[in-house]
Parts: sequence; C-alpha cells; structure tokens
Amino acid sequence: MKFKPLGRTGVSVSELCFGTMSFGGDADEADAAAMYAACREAGINFFDCADVYSKGKAEEILGRLIRGHREDLVITTKCFGALNEDVNARGNSRRHVSRALEASLQRLQTDRVDVLFLHQFDQRTPIEESMRALEDLVRAGKVLYPAVSNWSAWQTQRAVGIQEASNWARLQVIQPMYNLVKRQAEVEILPMAAANGIGVIPYSPGAAGLLSGKYGGGESGRLKTSKMYESRYGEPWVFEVADRYATFCKQKGLHPVSAAVAWVGAHPAVTAPIIGARNLEQLRDSLNAVKVNMTPALRAEIAALSRTPPPPTDRLEETKPKTW
Repeated sequence: MKFKPLGRTGVSVSELCFGTMSFGGDADEADAAAMYAACREAGINFFDCADVYSKGKAEEILGRLIRGHREDLVITTKCFGALNEDVNARGNSRRHVSRALEASLQRLQTDRVDVLFLHQFDQRTPIEESMRALEDLVRAGKVLYPAVSNWSAWQTQRAVGIQEASNWARLQVIQPMYNLVKRQAEVEILPMAAANGIGVIPYSPGAAGLLSGKYGGGESGRLKTSKMYESRYGEPWVFEVADRYATFCKQKGLHPVSAAVAWVGAHPAVTAPIIGARNLEQLRDSLNAVKVNMTPALRAEIAALSRTPPPPTDRLEETKPKTW
C-alpha cells in the first residue's frame, strides 16, 4: 500500500480509502470487523463514514473498531441528512452542522474527526453560513479539515474564496462520484481540485457493482433492487459500456473490480478512491486494485470504452483535430 498527501494538510493517507456505508446494514458487526481487519492488514489508514449510514449504526460500529488505535487512523464523517423528524435536523446550517458533529463524535467515541464533509449542497443555506459552521468546529478542535461532498466546482470554488477572504481554514478534501460511466467530474471538479491543491476521494469507483461484470449474466444486485441506483445507472448506454468493459478486462486478464478502482485512482487529481463491500470476499477484489499496473496507455484504453464528457464550454470541435 502506497501513501499519498491529503490535499495541503501535510497528512499522508493510504492510496485506498475504505467506505463504511455497509456497516450496520448489508454488513453486520462481524462482517464489518472482518473487513476492517483486512483493510488494516492491507495497510489502509483512511476510513470514510457518514452519520446517515444505517442511521448512525455505521459510526457506532466504526467507533468500536478503532478503539485503542485511533491515533493511527484518518477518520472522516459527513453531515447533512436527517436522522429524525425535526425540521431543523438537516442541511448545512450552523445549528445543524454543530449538533450533527457532536452526535457523530459520541457514536465514533472520539474527540475529533480528521475530516468533516458537508454531504450535499444546501440550497437554503448561504455558503458563507456553512463555511462559518465548519470554521467554528475547526477552531474548537473538533474538526481538523473542512470538506464537501457532491458539490459542483463553482460551489466549491466559491466556498474556498469565502474562506480565504475571511482567513478561515480552507477546504482540503472533496468527495465526488467518479467512475468509468460517471465522468462529469473530469470536466471541472477534478481540474478545480488540482488547481487548489484539494484532495479528492471519489466514491463509487465500481459504479454500484455495474463494472463488476455480474449484470451481464443476469445476477441480482443494487442496480436491480435500489431505485436510487436504478435511476443513477439505468440508461441503456451505461450497460453497453459495462459489457464492453467486461469483455476488455477478460481479454486483458484483469479483474473488472480491481481495474475499475485502479482506473479511478490513476487520475492525477485523485488522492484515494473509496472502496466498499458487503463482505470480506467482495472486499478482496477492491483491495487488489493496488496490484494493477494502470499505465497511462491502459487507462486511455479503458477510457475509450466509455463516453468522454464534453469540455466546460461544450465546444466539442476543440477536442478534435481541426479540419477547416
């Protein structure tokens, strides 16, 4: 396992980050413990969580697992979503962010989180208010590094501008969705992060199992049982890409899950893809991503199997050889 700098924090993190979304849900405590142990054995020191994962159970399980060696780890969590019916128990207001973080610290059994993500953009709360909420927690020592997840490039850049003008702790990490069939991040989000020296830990490198090759054989999975994933990956062209990718991997002798994670991790702006699993057997293929020799040539071959998103200006002619 190699280690990479996390943004401009001076902190080194493993080239893979383990996401705990399955803890307390698809993975019971025994499965969670087994996966956690395998990650630690592989050299992972970077674990991602969120308060809404299994309605707080994921944080509780992770908190028990990290007991005794918390100082060896970089722990993230997120807030935004509602865990109860209180109309104010959601969003990125200072009120909710501060209360949500206190609850997360209790579940994680720690005095601080290394990274706190605002899980989504809040249309109702001004960015200035949300950044002040993060600044308050940084000054209190309860959050070391502010971060955002699922924010657009302009929203993130606006936040950084506010922080720098106010002399506040700046965003150090972002968490976008990024994989072979979801490449919008390449257009503005990843270049923006690179220009600002912001760390990037993308989620869903395997596209919710789409790139595992199993759907070509008719197997069941999240894409067929979850309305959210069905909506996200339901377009016919997405499955066509997945079929081409599965065939390519078979021809090259690559495991599709390992290669999918390695492909995301090889983007120069990416710090560490977030891997996740329901059980230990499923996890091993993602851990093996570090064994894939993802050369620039191989990465380009894989990219060619999918749609390349248009440039920010949508001037497609600028991406092709000039013939006029």
